[in-house]
Amino acid sequence: MKSANDIRIKNKRVSFEYFVLEHYVAGIVLTGTEIKSIRNGKASLVDTYCYFDHGELFVRGMHIAEYSFGSYNNHIAKRERKLLLSKKELKKLETKIKEKGLTLVPTLLFINDRGLAKLEIALAKGKHYYDKREDLKKKDTQREIDRYIKK
Repeated sequence: MKSANDIRIKNKRVSFEYFVLEHYVAGIVLTGTEIKSIRNGKASLVDTYCYFDHGELFVRGMHIAEYSFGSYNNHIAKRERKLLLSKKELKKLETKIKEKGLTLVPTLLFINDRGLAKLEIALAKGKHYYDKREDLKKKDTQREIDRYIKK
């Protein structure tokens, strides 16, 4: 079993799908069985996004597997979870995502030094198809350079 500080669940699609502008670290409101599942590394950030509802920030689509030793108190795997940020940060983000093309996407779920689950979210702008192709070309050339250097 991994130690609590080794838990770093990444959303690998973010760098491919978006231009990341800013990063924020938010707390998450969780139940007891959810934090136990996260400490076991049983979570996924695939197809997650953040949205505002009445001035509060929520994350939708985050999958946290049911805790194997949970009883009837076990949580729902894909429920919406509230994110905790300061009022100043919430107002700033809410005004920024009203701009055309900006969105909030979770990039990393981790356990901090105090044992609390945190979610790193990014203010991002979506990439076009030709931007994604450019990234793939850069990756290929970098791979070829690395192969050449190793020989």
